[in-house]
Amino acid sequence: MKIDRSNIFEIVNKSNARPDKDYGQNFLVEPDVSSKIVNSLDINVNDKVLEIGPGLGSLTHFLCEETNDLTVVDIDERMIAFLKIIYGSNKNISIVQNDIRKHDVSKYDKVIANLPYNITTETIVFLLLKAINVKKIVLMIQLDSFPHFFDVKGKEYGPQSVLLHLLGDCQKLFQVKAGSFYPAPKCSSVVLSININPVCNHQEAEDVYNFSKSLFLNRRKTISNNLSNIIKDKELTSRLLNECGIESNKRPEEISPLEYLELYRKYKNLLKS
Repeated sequence: MKIDRSNIFEIVNKSNARPDKDYGQNFLVEPDVSSKIVNSLDINVNDKVLEIGPGLGSLTHFLCEETNDLTVVDIDERMIAFLKIIYGSNKNISIVQNDIRKHDVSKYDKVIANLPYNITTETIVFLLLKAINVKKIVLMIQLDSFPHFFDVKGKEYGPQSVLLHLLGDCQKLFQVKAGSFYPAPKCSSVVLSININPVCNHQEAEDVYNFSKSLFLNRRKTISNNLSNIIKDKELTSRLLNECGIESNKRPEEISPLEYLELYRKYKNLLKS
């Protein structure tokens, strides 16, 4: 069923599926935008596709036309009940009620979602760590969340961006105005794509992510101070930074993902010696 401005009120009233603030639900009511988002995923008919938080199915309507293997996961039983009425007879769709953070995401090729603000970072990190076979992820998130993943230096930059850029690359595709949703959120959204490098080392990227988290704990301190708190040897800390070409007075947000990777590898070698 195509979700648009002409039917959204009738649907939410008849199905008792009013948007829930606790779940951060905002239903996309612009079919042209929904179609554009789905097209951004570059689906092949045999791709195993996961949709997170389908709600009333704004994206689902278009997704089920593109793949023979679609799984939609929503935590809200009201949305699941509605989707089963509309799509229950479709053999190419599996409808699952679950918290996505408890769902096995390792079997999917592509992932798509309109993520609520309150779980955006947690869900993206979860996907990057656990969706080990995914090739591409397309997400719609609130605009002010985008720098946390796109930036590779600066105040918004952090471990989650280190993880993403070691696994692949992130591109901003287009913005979606607040008025495209019911109810309208407080700010615009942005659609982004994450393309995973097919030869990336998932385990090493996760290890570097955890390593960088410990170095970002005290963002106001220098990388030298933070690293020495881990190594417990200032002279050895200085040597490692010099070998990586990293100035000791730099702060964590001034170190690039590739520099974190090199620093982690030298730190790992130090532990082996």
